[in-house]
Amino acid sequence: MKYRAFGSTGVRVSPLCLGAMMFGKWGNPDHEDSTRIIHRALDAGINFIDTADVYSYGESEEIVGKALADGRRERVVLATKVHAPMGEDPNQMGNSRRWIMQEVEASLRRLKTDWIDLYQIHRPAHNTDIEETLGALSDLVRQGKVRYIGSSTFPGSQIVEAQWAAREQRLSRFVCEQPPYSLLVRGIEADVLPTCQRHKMAVIPWSPLAGGWLSGKWRKGSTPQSARATRLPARYDLSLPSNQLKLEATEALARLAEESGLSLIHLAIAFVIRHPGVTSAIIGPRTMEQLESQLGAADVELSDAILDRIDAIVPPGSNVNPADGGWENPALSAKARRR
Repeated sequence: MKYRAFGSTGVRVSPLCLGAMMFGKWGNPDHEDSTRIIHRALDAGINFIDTADVYSYGESEEIVGKALADGRRERVVLATKVHAPMGEDPNQMGNSRRWIMQEVEASLRRLKTDWIDLYQIHRPAHNTDIEETLGALSDLVRQGKVRYIGSSTFPGSQIVEAQWAAREQRLSRFVCEQPPYSLLVRGIEADVLPTCQRHKMAVIPWSPLAGGWLSGKWRKGSTPQSARATRLPARYDLSLPSNQLKLEATEALARLAEESGLSLIHLAIAFVIRHPGVTSAIIGPRTMEQLESQLGAADVELSDAILDRIDAIVPPGSNVNPADGGWENPALSAKARRR
């Protein structure tokens, strides 16, 4: 693989990052099989792994830790995240100094490592000052427990605010943003991507296959039965007009892939890593077969003609279904808009 600059840090990472969300009870509960998938990805040239404390409530981190315990750890850029609830206690979540300092220790134990290369804030927290969060993360950097810090699914304005606060308070800054980005979810092209480019931040998009919509299984007349339709109806329930539009776009993209001699999976991932603001796309296989179907995307070159046809199907800077944005702006809630 051709490795890419990770922002302005001097670190270099593969254009594909192995996402570990599906390792554990949320996806593949077989630890040995998950370990084989991790090892296969590393053998294929991937040197970047992303997980989170909340993935299967710590089990994903444990699996990754076991897989890297055979001497592979030093060759891997290891990322994890903090923010989501990890228990019923109201302080076992969020972006406070109290929780960050406590939870990083748990992640280090589960990952069986002395340091985390990239420690990310999984979502913004409107009730926590960004200086509170950056101050705690900066202490972890100084302690050597964390090398770099990043954000995930932050809107452009909050990315800028975090950069400004770090500069004003002389704190460590976010060097990376992890947003949703795919052929169907292009909203970040309008603001987040150019903002990250201006601040020389790495960008590692999650869900380049749009939560499975671009896996090739979602076609007109053959849509899969999915528990996600019940759990996440706004994104998967085909009775909703927004998801019907998504299905129509997916069908058109699948035909374009076929005409171009590509699998839809390769088209989708190659599109994400073609953007000059993107560093590495996070792929999240549950099985070895899924991993193998995605690895070759790093070598696919999309012509301008193909990119123009993609733009005609899904306009740049737009999300086919707004529910796929990954974050709900609290300023738009009824409570926030009414005295």
